[in-house]
Amino acid sequence: MKRFRVCAFAGVVLCMLSPMAHAVPAVVKYVVDGDTFSAGVKLQDDTMVSVRVRLRNVDTPELHGECVDEIVAANVAKNRLAELLPVDSVVELENIKDDKYLGRIDANVKDSHGRDVGRALIRERLGRPYSGGKRRSWCEQKI
Repeated sequence: MKRFRVCAFAGVVLCMLSPMAHAVPAVVKYVVDGDTFSAGVKLQDDTMVSVRVRLRNVDTPELHGECVDEIVAANVAKNRLAELLPVDSVVELENIKDDKYLGRIDANVKDSHGRDVGRALIRERLGRPYSGGKRRSWCEQKI
């Protein structure tokens, strides 16, 4: 588990992570796209913070994609993620790392039944395995 530490910088709340041994529970607020959602996480002092969570192990098409097929596939993946992670459901965040974007973390996510959400998207062919690095295009021919 990762423990969140909060500090304020120019009026912005920053979440920093420190290693721990267990998963972190989070409450789903809304789905951003096929591999990212917003969640509420309770800190040690019972303060709730919002954080965007990117699924670590899957890459889904982009909503602002390079071709029509990618944009359609991105919306299908987003809708499926919303089914897998309904608003107000509790999920477990594991293997948490800071993301390249401020205010976002990368994590393996398990749903309320203990299923890995990224793997589910891959099994359903709505995403592909991702382990970091540059993302490949989803389009044969760009717009």
